[in-house]
Amino acid sequence: MGNAVNTFERIRTLMEEKFGLEKSTLTPEATLETLGLDSLSVIELMFSIEDVFEIKLPDEPVPLKTLQDVVDTVDKLISEQHGKA
Repeated sequence: MGNAVNTFERIRTLMEEKFGLEKSTLTPEATLETLGLDSLSVIELMFSIEDVFEIKLPDEPVPLKTLQDVVDTVDKLISEQHGKA
């Protein structure tokens, strides 16, 4: 579970740099919509996340509503893809 904080911070920094968002607005319960991310921005974010975390996102859409959903999805994929080394 300690990994989630690290994942959250890395995603937060990524979003801050990529979209110019205020770090104070990037809370786990913040919705991607209220952060101003449209569907294209979310796709861009997910591509960046794939690069940063060295994971492959599934082809089927993952329901991502809040920043915490993104963190949970990334952590799950990291454990699935890096845990089976």
